[in-house]
Amino acid sequence: MANFNEHALEMSIMELFKDEEYVHVNGRQIHRHKSEVLLLEDLRQYLYDQYSSDGITSGEIETAIFMLRNISGTLYEANKFAYRLLCNGWTLEREDSEQKDIHIRFINFDEPKKNIFKIVNQFEIEGVDNQLRIPDGIVFINGIPVIVLEFKSAVQENTTIMDAYKQLTVRYRRDIPELFRYNAFVVISDGVNNKYGSFFSSYDFFYAWRKVGSDDKELDGINSLVTMVKGLFRKERLLAVIKDFIYFPDNTDKDLKIVCRYPQFFAVNKLYENIKAHMRPEGE
Repeated sequence: MANFNEHALEMSIMELFKDEEYVHVNGRQIHRHKSEVLLLEDLRQYLYDQYSSDGITSGEIETAIFMLRNISGTLYEANKFAYRLLCNGWTLEREDSEQKDIHIRFINFDEPKKNIFKIVNQFEIEGVDNQLRIPDGIVFINGIPVIVLEFKSAVQENTTIMDAYKQLTVRYRRDIPELFRYNAFVVISDGVNNKYGSFFSSYDFFYAWRKVGSDDKELDGINSLVTMVKGLFRKERLLAVIKDFIYFPDNTDKDLKIVCRYPQFFAVNKLYENIKAHMRPEGE
């Protein structure tokens, strides 16, 4: 019964993502080497679609992918570099030096519909010392694993949402660190408690996303699972959170990465719209 409930939770979350028009794929159906954490076909397709009008070649696409795959340093340093690469893009020098360089954006933040959004479960990853791990859910944008989700059933005795946190930040960090190079944030859920936070944060800094819209009533419990998927994972909102609401300090001796809470997201956007409305020449 307990296993059924964990599986049922996983599948109900997949359904919520499908409602937000993510493509749901079972990881077993994806042909790849198990140590590969990128969905290379999605990444190639996105880059081709995005830059075909610039005449991007297959060789240039592979150069861009090589850039994304070959990020070095500690996991924190790699994540910080990858985050800046995803947000700011990168200049691709052309194979033909007569042609103008292309500024490559691995995610199109301006036009959400131009990206490939997938939610994948049962995605087996071969990591350090051939360890096999299967995260419960991964959100891919253009083949890049930006969110990892871990579920524990609230029905099952002796497991808590804290176990989901430890699974991600201790076991997965040790066994499949490659997956978290590109990570924006992680999600932990037992169906009743649903929280998200930075992969590098302590459990105390994980929070629920309790509203879909800024003027909605705050919801808890099982409803907070719905408000999280509809409120945080709506495509244009997820892109906004990734681009503008994640903070790495320029210099720190700690692995510090901060992800906004939902009241901050709504307050900043209200303030921003208010400032725009009052700008000169129309405003004061």
